Amino acid sequence: MSEEYHQTRFSPPPGAADLLLIRHGRTEAARPGMSFPMKDGHGDPALHPEGEEQARALATRLAHEPLAAIYVTNLRRTHQTAAPLAARLGLVPRVEADLREVHLGDWDGGLYRIKAAENAPEFQRAFARQEWGEIPGAETTAALHGRVRAGLLRIAAAHPDERVAVVVHAGVVGAAMAIASGSQPFAFNRVANGSISRIVIRDEQMIVQGFNDVCHLD
Repeated sequence: MSEEYHQTRFSPPPGAADLLLIRHGRTEAARPGMSFPMKDGHGDPALHPEGEEQARALATRLAHEPLAAIYVTNLRRTHQTAAPLAARLGLVPRVEADLREVHLGDWDGGLYRIKAAENAPEFQRAFARQEWGEIPGAETTAALHGRVRAGLLRIAAAHPDERVAVVVHAGVVGAAMAIASGSQPFAFNRVANGSISRIVIRDEQMIVQGFNDVCHLD
C-alpha cells in the first residue's frame, strides 16, 4: 500500500505569538455640536448598550480559549469591551498605548463620523489616496502603521508560544492586517464592532489567519 499525504491544519510555528485582534463594541453616538470626552487628544466615548452586549457575547465566545493575557489601549471603550472576558478568565488587562485609534486631528471627538456621513471632500481624498493625513490635523498613515507595528511586535515578543487577546480599534485592525498581508493601507479598514481578527507573529514575520469574524454576534 502506498503512503498517503493528507492536508494539515495550520498551527503557529514554534516561538510565535497568536494574537486575536478584537475591535471594541459599538460606542455611543456622535451628535452635531457636541464632542466626546477627550483622552490624550482622542475622542473617548463609552460603549452603547449594544456594545456592552457585544462585549458579553465576546466573553462567551472566548471563555474557554487558553489566553495568556488581554491587552487594551488607553481609551475606555477597549477597557469596557475587555471587562467581561477579563472577569471570566481572572486576567487584568494590560495597556499597549501604541495600539490606540488613529488620531483624527480636527475631526476627533466625534466629528469624523459626521464628516464621513456627509462624504466631505477631505474624507473622499483620505480614502481615495489611502492617507489619513488628508484629514485636517490627523496623523499620517505611515505614522499609524509605524506605531501599530511596534505595538504588535512588543506584545508578540512578550508572549512566545502563547495566545493573547488584544482589544483595539477599527483603524488599528485595518493597519495591522495591511502590515501583515502587505496589502494596500486601507484594504482592511471595514471591520465590525466586536469582531475578531487573527495574526500570528514570530520575530518580524506576521501571518494572517483570520479577519472580521462575527459568528458570536449573529
